[in-house]
Order: sequence, then structure tokens, then C-alpha cells
Amino acid sequence: MAGEEDLLKRLNEQFGHEEPSKAGQDEEARPEESESRSERSLQEREVKAVGVFEHPKGTFVLLRDNSGRAMPIWIGPAEGLSISVALEGQTTPRPLAHDLVTTLIERFGVTVDGVLIDDLHNSTYYAKLNLRQDSEVMDIDCRPSDAIAVALRAKAPIYVAEHVLEESQVDWTEE
Repeated sequence: MAGEEDLLKRLNEQFGHEEPSKAGQDEEARPEESESRSERSLQEREVKAVGVFEHPKGTFVLLRDNSGRAMPIWIGPAEGLSISVALEGQTTPRPLAHDLVTTLIERFGVTVDGVLIDDLHNSTYYAKLNLRQDSEVMDIDCRPSDAIAVALRAKAPIYVAEHVLEESQVDWTEE
């Protein structure tokens, strides 16, 4: 088990320090931005991924809670494809990156307990992938788009902190 813990630790360290991209995307922020975020009460709300949509400004995934509040998260096209494939229950001829991650998680005897989108700071969303191995619980910092894609494949719940949902909700009606 120690080897698996070391692998998970190395993966989290390696992928937890990516260079940030354009503001407004769901990419990871600079370390100084992470440090300036304040702690808040989360009051988690379960949401469902409604779908992936194209807009002149880019691609977004739409999340909705059980009272109908909708929240878009701007994502990259590759993540949009991966989320769409999972939502539609489709498969691809070769595994996508999120399929690989899900397979690795399963093969190491780890389960995905859920995903939490826990903050919105400087137009950047923050998320954690909640993993469990036996009695050990691990929260892995990740982009919301990656967390959603993995959660959908693992059939795990997706949660959003109430303050994030309040800040980012939009009027959305099905056409």
C-alpha cells in the first residue's frame, strides 16, 4: 500500500503545480491567489451535469441543483468532449485521459466518493476529487472540468459549495 500512497502523492504534487492559463477559465490559479482565498462555510449542494454547450466565447458545462439553479463552468474543448462522452454513456475507440484516470483509480483499489467545487476566486473555480482507499480519505485538488469528467465515469456525486452556486448561478431555461 505504501507504493500506492507514494504514487498518489507524486501525482498530486506533479499535477498540483501546473501553470495557470487564461483568466476566466477553470484552470488552477497562481499560488499567491490560492493563499489569498478566504475560508468559507461550504454548505454543499448536490448538482447534476446537464450538458456541455458551445457558445461564441467557448465551451461550458452546465450544472443544476435540485431546485433548478443553474451554473455554467467554462471548460476547454477536450474536457467538453470527455464530459459529453460520459454524459451520453458513449465509449471511444481508445481511452480518453479521464478514462485512464478512472481506470488507475479503480486498479489501485480506490473509490471516488464525490467531487466538490468549493471555491470561485478571481473568475477561477476550484474543486477537489474526494477519494477513499479503505479507511483513508484523500482530497485531491483539481480543475472542476477534470473532477466532473472523472465523477461521471465513476458514477459519483458532484457537489457545489452554496456560496459558489449563489455567485455563479444564471437564468437557464430548456428550449
